[in-house]
Amino acid sequence: MEKKDYIKQRFLQSDITISDNQAEQFVIYYDELIKTNEMVNLTRITDFEEVVDKHFIDSAYLVKYVDFSRNINVIDIGTGAGFPSVPIKILYPNINLTLLDSLNKRLLFLDGLCNKLGLNNVRLLHGRAEDFAKTDEYREVYDISVSRAVSNLSVLCEYCIPYVKVGGFFVSYKSGEYEEELKSSFNSLKILGGCLDETKVFNICDDKVQRSLIIIKKVEKTEKKYPRRAGIPSKKPL
Repeated sequence: MEKKDYIKQRFLQSDITISDNQAEQFVIYYDELIKTNEMVNLTRITDFEEVVDKHFIDSAYLVKYVDFSRNINVIDIGTGAGFPSVPIKILYPNINLTLLDSLNKRLLFLDGLCNKLGLNNVRLLHGRAEDFAKTDEYREVYDISVSRAVSNLSVLCEYCIPYVKVGGFFVSYKSGEYEEELKSSFNSLKILGGCLDETKVFNICDDKVQRSLIIIKKVEKTEKKYPRRAGIPSKKPL
């Protein structure tokens, strides 16, 4: 089976329909990811079928629960190789996407990738989440903030919630076992102006891997003192 047909089949098995062109974009994404990964550490997962399941489909699962059909503003904090937001952008090219990462080599990869995929309205930010969140240009202007980073949820909330406008959402991608981490983050949610909206648990890799989406709604503006300066959120979580 050709890569394109395999990708279409796997998405369909996850109840996500994609076009031939979108499937071809994912093939290009995979090829560019593997080629660049030889020079820049982007992912430890390199097997084609694993990348499709554990990166592409895992990232795209959010479109089943959040409406991306409007021209909304989305920011991906600590985007790395573009997960989860670039797969979402492939499915909904209408969104305005900001990719933020502290490593410029990753952003150079994403810049070239987005050009190859023909994705427009993508902004690249090189730096720390704590710094850009302090500026009027980026603070509380996004409809959705997403992060697939491995940091503790309390820390991620301090990094990500300040970017979200009141009424918007921060979505954290986590493993299937999230309950204790979520419970320990309730204090930070209250301080930062967020509240738990819902959690979604799903399976990938033919039900062998469980994943979860923690969807947090921004209900109040975040105090200007947050996020704290670089290094403090991870050392002293709220």
